[in-house]
Amino acid sequence: MHFESPSRRRFVGKMLALAGGSTVPFTLNLAAMGNAAAEGASDYKALVCLFLTGGNDHFNTLLATDSTSWNEYRRIRTTQDAASIALPPVGARGGVLPIVPDNPQAGRTYALHPSMRPLKDLFDAGRVAVLANVGTLLRPLTLAQFKAGGTALPSRLFSHNDQQAMWQSSQTEQSSIAGWGGRLGDLLASANSSATFTCISSAGNSLFLSGRQTRPYQLSGPIAVPIAALEGKLFDGPAAGIPLRQIITGEQSDPFRKEHAAVTARAINAQAALSSAMLPPGPGGVPDPQHYINPNTGVAAVNPLAVQLQTVARAIGGRNALGLKRQVFHVNLGGFDCHDTQVLSQADQLAKVAHAMAYFDSVLASLGGNDMRKQVTLFTASDFGRTFTSNGDGTDHGWGAHHFIMGGAVKGRKLYGSVPVTGLGHDLDVGSGALLPTVSVDQYGATLASWFGIAASQLADVFPNIGNFSIRNLGFMG
Repeated sequence: MHFESPSRRRFVGKMLALAGGSTVPFTLNLAAMGNAAAEGASDYKALVCLFLTGGNDHFNTLLATDSTSWNEYRRIRTTQDAASIALPPVGARGGVLPIVPDNPQAGRTYALHPSMRPLKDLFDAGRVAVLANVGTLLRPLTLAQFKAGGTALPSRLFSHNDQQAMWQSSQTEQSSIAGWGGRLGDLLASANSSATFTCISSAGNSLFLSGRQTRPYQLSGPIAVPIAALEGKLFDGPAAGIPLRQIITGEQSDPFRKEHAAVTARAINAQAALSSAMLPPGPGGVPDPQHYINPNTGVAAVNPLAVQLQTVARAIGGRNALGLKRQVFHVNLGGFDCHDTQVLSQADQLAKVAHAMAYFDSVLASLGGNDMRKQVTLFTASDFGRTFTSNGDGTDHGWGAHHFIMGGAVKGRKLYGSVPVTGLGHDLDVGSGALLPTVSVDQYGATLASWFGIAASQLADVFPNIGNFSIRNLGFMG
């Protein structure tokens, strides 16, 4: 399905805003919005952005293991001290995990980081694909053009804040006002009975989910946080909620106080609606994730990323009660800025990623009695890749990197794009082995957006640089 024109969206957006601004109960707002919304989708789809904050080292995440590539990898990444960042080979104790894509590059073989066994199983089952060497680009770029400096480049390459902003919005931090997940939300809000829950973040305030009109609904931990003291007793007396609500949402004559009261009322109603619609955690709802095993210590621990994805699954479970057809989510795992102690820290972080993704896949397989895997697609993103060269026990900021896409609609067990030559000094090496991307974030996002239901004519509304690329669909979605 595709969605209506921007002018119709603006009209519907105003109607939704008017309905959402009312202080009448939220359920009545839903009915009012249902009359104003465009004819909605008959199906449900969700996108989940998993952001690996800090810049994941893709060279130790997906590795080329044919003899030529592996020998060069070991030569460059093996240092003389005990903190070498080179990983053990296939078959060795703790060695990298071989994968066999259905479409391998001629003469090359591949493997995943030893901590990613659950992700390897998903890849082998055909529910995960790899997109190679994707990064921030304004237009196609050659190494000669990069060195000559005459072609426009993303601003402030190798800067965490700016490249996070470029990944999430196609603009630098200084100019970013809307992320492409939020811009998708702008287009999709009219398909939902409640625009409030089109974009949901469990990673705090999210540029990725901030649209021109759409704003992310933030979850804190596993719940939609209520305003304190709206329930319970006051000084061991009667329930305080009703008088407190009257105080903070009551009619005001001052314009500022009036708007504050309206915003507060919307927040109270939204929290109540989402909390009642979400599936509960644990038995009878969304199973709690089992502990993951820290590969460095062997100790079982809570995986915070899996907890975030449990919350996403619980929210998806409430889609029918809230009249939702399209949703975009943002989850986050930090700790990928590995300038030192990379072998230990990345092993632990990638173990969390693989464990959480496998958990999410298993939950979606029977979410509220429905197999939702074909309707939910998770994709990874990160600030940038890293340098191929080592500083002893870590790496520096790079550019292009490899990423994963997971879901039942993904054409899995395949490798999209092209894994560059292993080594230094090749035609994609911008310095110290950092990769010049051959696939842009706009192409990556446009492929996901097309599956999501965005028309080709609307892609430029979401991805401002997509017109500079001849290929707008990379083919990894069914």
